[in-house]
Amino acid sequence: MSSSPTFSGLVAKPVHWLAFGFGSGLSPKAPGTAGTVVAIPLYLLLAMLPLGWYLLALVVTFIVGVYLCDKTSKDMGVHDHPGIVWDEFVGYWITMIAAPAGWLWVLLGFVFFRIFDVLKPWPIRWLDEHVHGGFGIMIDDVLAGVMALACMNVCYWWWL
Repeated sequence: MSSSPTFSGLVAKPVHWLAFGFGSGLSPKAPGTAGTVVAIPLYLLLAMLPLGWYLLALVVTFIVGVYLCDKTSKDMGVHDHPGIVWDEFVGYWITMIAAPAGWLWVLLGFVFFRIFDVLKPWPIRWLDEHVHGGFGIMIDDVLAGVMALACMNVCYWWWL
């Protein structure tokens, strides 16, 4: 696969289809944001799970994501291609751990996660630059999700 994937090319390879967030990573502008948008309805399904199952789903999607991102980036010959957005899925879902119900929280989590994912404050940027492979692709978004989760909790406790 070239560094300019196509929809039909993704569909032909399920690993790439998943890594590219069901095609959302093909967005010509802001593929990470597009991937995070696609993560929202999936989050709404995950949010119906009890917390323990939700956390287990996060661990599984992280482990699967390491494989998906590693395989896709190697096949493409591009480390962390912008269209690989499975990491955004998992990062957003981390942001939303035990989030209160309601669209305000869904959108607030989206904004916080995108801020941390785009700006990459330390140590997110360091991880992005120094940790490679599928784990490297995933870990900076995991940390962005953890930082966004912390902001969500501050907002929650402040508004109580």
